[in-house]
Amino acid sequence: SAGQAILVDGDTGRVLYEKAADQRAYPASTTKIMTALLTLEILEKYDSPLDQKVEIPAEAEGVEGSSLYLKAGEKISIEDLLYGMMLVSGNDSAVALSCIIGGTQQHFIEMMNRRADAIGCTGTHFCNPCGLHEEDHYTTAHDLYLIAKEAMKDATFRDIVSTVQHRMAKTNLHEERIIYTTNQLIFSSFQPWSYANCLGIKTGHTSQAG
Repeated sequence: SAGQAILVDGDTGRVLYEKAADQRAYPASTTKIMTALLTLEILEKYDSPLDQKVEIPAEAEGVEGSSLYLKAGEKISIEDLLYGMMLVSGNDSAVALSCIIGGTQQHFIEMMNRRADAIGCTGTHFCNPCGLHEEDHYTTAHDLYLIAKEAMKDATFRDIVSTVQHRMAKTNLHEERIIYTTNQLIFSSFQPWSYANCLGIKTGHTSQAG
């Protein structure tokens, strides 16, 4: 029933099934795969630690949609922001990371689009780091496969997106958080519909994207 779909052999790259795989569609929170990929690549480039504490910018407080309820001035690790973004799909986490990693959110979005081009995406254009609906924010099933494949090369990324539960440390403005993945395919004892061989990656939904 999906509007667009693709199934690819991860070892050979052979397309096993596709449906309108090059048709533009709204990616919703699957956008965050690129946000996480870029964040990890920049940290590696500058040999910057994952557990470093950063300060949440005002721009990230009160972002609509799914949220970690971050507060401006809150000091939290980049690692916890990544978990918050990829497990509970925190839009505020995505905005915070874009501002911190890119200097400004707009510069980070430009970096997202350049990285998509470099990966070989031909039908992708990002307008924000989290996937909130915008008419000019789109990708294709095939492009999303290329982005996901690139991201899954990173061991830290693989660890994060295959995690069911994560404990976020207490911050200066918030008590300890225990968060759970919204990806119900990932195997866990309390999700009988989960799939034992699923390693991630990200689900997403908006009313426009479906």
